[in-house]
Amino acid sequence: MEGFLGLTLPSFIGQLINFLILLGLLTFFGYKPIRRMLDERANRIKKSMEQAEATKQEYDRARVEVEKRISKARDEGQSIVGQSEQAGERIKEEARQGARKEAQAIVDRTREELERDRDKIVDELRKEFVDMAILAAEKVISETLDKEKHRQIIEKTLEESAALRRNES
Repeated sequence: MEGFLGLTLPSFIGQLINFLILLGLLTFFGYKPIRRMLDERANRIKKSMEQAEATKQEYDRARVEVEKRISKARDEGQSIVGQSEQAGERIKEEARQGARKEAQAIVDRTREELERDRDKIVDELRKEFVDMAILAAEKVISETLDKEKHRQIIEKTLEESAALRRNES
């Protein structure tokens, strides 16, 4: 007797027993190991996610620390640049002052040399003037005077006239 959908009760019970045995075997040999393997995989994934989160947090902390260090280094760099600029300005100013002092020293030395040269030229002109005056006096008087005595008289006269001119000024 064929039943509904070509199944008979004895064949249905046999198939049901076969199904239950197969289900038991699969549960015992397949489901538990697969379930254990899936649980282990889930645990590994969970640990990996926790490690990833911990790594992300560590990365964020490290990034913040690096940004702080970069900011600090930038500030220190700007401070060093500022100090360098100040030092450069100070050195330039010192060089300018040194150049001014050196220029003033050169001017002073030149002035002293010019005064010495002027004094020397004035003395030479006086001597020449004295000599010319003696020669002129000799020619006028037509006799030779004591040259040294005559020079002293003329120099004394020139000094007195120079002193008078200074007093008038």
